[in-house]
Amino acid sequence: MTAPRLLDPGYSLTLRPMRYPKFYDMYRAAIRNTWTVEEVDFSLDTNDLRTRVGPAERHLIERLVAFFATGDSIVANNLVLNLYQHVNAPEARLFLSRQLYEEALHVQFYLTLLDTYLPEPAARAKAFAAIENIPSIRKKAEFCFRWMDSVQDLRRLKTPAQRRQFLLNLVCFAACIEGLFFFGAFAYVYYLRSRGLLHGLAGGTNWVFRDESGHMAFAFEVIRTVREEEPGLFDDALKAEVVRMLEEAVDCESAFAEDVLGGGVAGLSPRDMRQYLEYLADQRLAQLGLPRRFGARNPFPFMDLQDVQELANFFERRVSAYQVGVQGEVAFDAAF
Repeated sequence: MTAPRLLDPGYSLTLRPMRYPKFYDMYRAAIRNTWTVEEVDFSLDTNDLRTRVGPAERHLIERLVAFFATGDSIVANNLVLNLYQHVNAPEARLFLSRQLYEEALHVQFYLTLLDTYLPEPAARAKAFAAIENIPSIRKKAEFCFRWMDSVQDLRRLKTPAQRRQFLLNLVCFAACIEGLFFFGAFAYVYYLRSRGLLHGLAGGTNWVFRDESGHMAFAFEVIRTVREEEPGLFDDALKAEVVRMLEEAVDCESAFAEDVLGGGVAGLSPRDMRQYLEYLADQRLAQLGLPRRFGARNPFPFMDLQDVQELANFFERRVSAYQVGVQGEVAFDAAF
């Protein structure tokens, strides 16, 4: 009898014997990374916004929080509607259940962020309607929805073509949305931190960064496992589609950079941001076992290894004060 494969239709319920213990280890690591929005201190941020932020930086911040307002909700919807039903291993579904919780936590974090940064109800309403009224954000949302819709009607992955559709959706959300759109947004946050601004936002982003890194690692492990079990799925057409997808994602996020940096922010330029996005895209391709496309290097010194030390100190304080400890290393080279 042939052993079941990860994308075989059905709902396996048996955790013993465990077929994919790595997914269970990822679930347990995510549990150890537990945090709450109430731990994030925005008190210094409000003073920064009143007294230390100029018009160009304010435009950057407002565009950033407008993207954050709905970004994680899109990811969560895709997880529930298109991913959970097809990854057929209970230990993997444990992780996906935890990821859904973390996406909800991110939504709460960004809701709190918007309420703090945009006290005027009209400004908050505009931020939440960004998909309709801000073209650069609408372009990113349309990219997400197109890949969500591509698998919306799949109920069982019976054919190689259907499995490739599913894999492309997974690549889109892991490599492009979480691994490019959100990591591009994190660069703006850490740029502001390098200027001594918005430490509450940066502190919360440290937690979100760890969550997103775990989500990507899980998705890439699913893809690696499927590739091992069904190598015929990874034909030249699929690989070419992945490269085209990442090229489009870089274009979408570069258009957002043109908008975000339109006021002229010292130390950041749309050209440098595009180079950074190409660097990220190469990182994602390498994680997928594909050749790099752009050959770009990281242009931002504020994203260098000093972030590792600051983040290590941040988590050291957290572990000393709470029972839930965070373990493991943060591989900034791999993510940024």
